[in-house]
Amino acid sequence: MTAGTVIMSLVAVTFQLLLLVGGGRAVDTTTNCKLTSEIQKERDALKLLEPLTNKMFSVVEKTADDKTYTYDFQVCGDVGGMKGAGLVQKDGTKTVIIGSYNSTQAIHGSDWVMLIYGDGEKYDKHCSGENRRAIVMISCDRNTAASDLQVVLENRERDKDCFYLFELDTSAVCPALPSKLSVGSILILTAVCCFAAYLIGGFLYMRLVVGAKGVEQFPHYAFWSEIGNLSADGCDFVCRSRGNRREPHTHTAVATEAPEEEPEERDDHLLPM
Repeated sequence: MTAGTVIMSLVAVTFQLLLLVGGGRAVDTTTNCKLTSEIQKERDALKLLEPLTNKMFSVVEKTADDKTYTYDFQVCGDVGGMKGAGLVQKDGTKTVIIGSYNSTQAIHGSDWVMLIYGDGEKYDKHCSGENRRAIVMISCDRNTAASDLQVVLENRERDKDCFYLFELDTSAVCPALPSKLSVGSILILTAVCCFAAYLIGGFLYMRLVVGAKGVEQFPHYAFWSEIGNLSADGCDFVCRSRGNRREPHTHTAVATEAPEEEPEERDDHLLPM
């Protein structure tokens, strides 16, 4: 097995893992919404709602005259299989399209998105017979992924510009929190990540390319096995001043007793008799 083959295999495995982890998030479902005016700011506001796509939100409302309505809402998706229907109202067996995602507006604030679906079915007796319109106020709530849909009001007591108003809380539109990591923490995390990449990459290289076994699979094993001795030598070199050390002077022991006097040599025999 050559080094090039090993590298290509690792790249392929990594790509497959990324696909599995991503879970299809690469597809932007909000592109299904057709804006009334293709403005980049509105398209960016829609992208914030990507975590809410492919989910159905429903709410049941009971009016003062004992009528019960069920509202179903979906972000840039067909409600109940009805093409283009973004928000519908159900009254028993009757279903009315309140708003279509084929006529969308999206307004983005600091921590909210106002989603407007227009081109709903026409009113029968109200609002001069104009098309219905649904407004969903989506606000920031960091404690929930998506709350239940709530009905605020239906404003139809006017000649035109009538609308249904709903609200929904989600963490998807919350602004990013500023990082609380210090420069030192970031450097430490970077160093740890680099060291982990070094260990994993070196282990794979030694095992798959070099064919090492056992502890020899550890990258630069000979160096790391001597790291303790090298550290001790370095500490000894830095902390101990061998060159300036002087040997203590040696002194010859001095005898405390007086030397024994040799007996005086007798020379009487040399005198003439």
